[in-house]
Amino acid sequence: QKRLVESGGGLVQAGGSLNLSCAASGFYLDHYAIGWFRQAPGKEREGVLSIYNSDGLTYYADSVKGRFTISRDSAKNTVNLQMDSLSPEDTAVYHCAAGWYNDLISGDYDYWGQGTQVTVSS
Repeated sequence: QKRLVESGGGLVQAGGSLNLSCAASGFYLDHYAIGWFRQAPGKEREGVLSIYNSDGLTYYADSVKGRFTISRDSAKNTVNLQMDSLSPEDTAVYHCAAGWYNDLISGDYDYWGQGTQVTVSS
């Protein structure tokens, strides 16, 4: 059974950093495009970052460019999201997802984690 589990969320002050991790079981993340998405209360789900292992091509939402980075740890079968210079606007539930297309379109991803809450206080 393919499963994704996010961890690393929490409460942080504006300007701070968090590192989220997405761990897979039942399949290898290296074989898929991996995306990070977020959803704030009352807002639509937003694609944040995505990466595809074979070419390392990465897509960023404009709102996170220069602040968020994505990386893979193949040995641990995880994908990490490093978030720096956080602002209250980054408050949301963050989900990782696996799919065949490397983009920021949620409908292109087949497997989803339950999400982890990130709250940034002002």
